[in-house]
Amino acid sequence: MSQTKTIGSVKGPNTSAGLLVYRGSPPGLEVLLVHPGGPFFRHKDDGVWTIPKGQPEPDETLQATAAREFEEEMGLPPPPPEFALGQVRQRGGKIVCAFAAAGSLPDGFEPRSNLFEMEWPPRSGRLQRFPEIDRAAYFSLDQARLKMNPAQVVFLNRLLAHLSGAGPGQLQKPL
Repeated sequence: MSQTKTIGSVKGPNTSAGLLVYRGSPPGLEVLLVHPGGPFFRHKDDGVWTIPKGQPEPDETLQATAAREFEEEMGLPPPPPEFALGQVRQRGGKIVCAFAAAGSLPDGFEPRSNLFEMEWPPRSGRLQRFPEIDRAAYFSLDQARLKMNPAQVVFLNRLLAHLSGAGPGQLQKPL
């Protein structure tokens, strides 16, 4: 059975898939989150960080989408997805499907995100390019609960529940 079937066949224009990368072990578990780029999020912090994610291509599995989007947004190969964390529906209606992966970023890492183009300032007629994400950081679970999009916080609970029986040797792999 494919990973797509594991977390539901929800692919569509309002669906995205991503990786929740973690390191360490409970109670010192940390998760990697990214801050959206562009002018709308420039001065926002709590409640806007997210997992690296994006929309699937035609005939692409959600697990493959999660890995591809991680590489596009972070600028480095993703750790292999280990298990599905299910899906959530965000306030605007977007369905986000997540996969967990153990990994740690190199010291001093700066994301090299792909860019998007939009008219800015509004109604100016000028197109500007912005990175999809402008920052990436590891957060403790308590910090992540404040920083994350509120709908995605359930992924932290699912990750912790899944890892609660795992041995420390299974919880950290370098990227």
